[in-house]
Amino acid sequence: MIRLRGHLICATSEQSAAVQAHVAEHTRLSRAEPGCLSFEVTPTDDPLRWEVLETFRTQTDFNAHQARTRASDWFDATRNILRDFRVEAIGD
Repeated sequence: MIRLRGHLICATSEQSAAVQAHVAEHTRLSRAEPGCLSFEVTPTDDPLRWEVLETFRTQTDFNAHQARTRASDWFDATRNILRDFRVEAIGD
């Protein structure tokens, strides 16, 4: 399995609003992808910080997810938001 954990760190309330506006559809599309085992983007106590946790069955599934998101409305709306992510293989 491949797990991504980390945070989206917004610089402004406008960036956080962009996450809020697009996160439901991004989550829905991500969860529907082949190999997606879990996908969560949730607000934290800090209104400018969002927790991200994704798990995919294989590296291939994760790579396909990354490619899809790069061509999505989500990425267009959030491309300038700092991503502090760690990706790791689990159970191999």
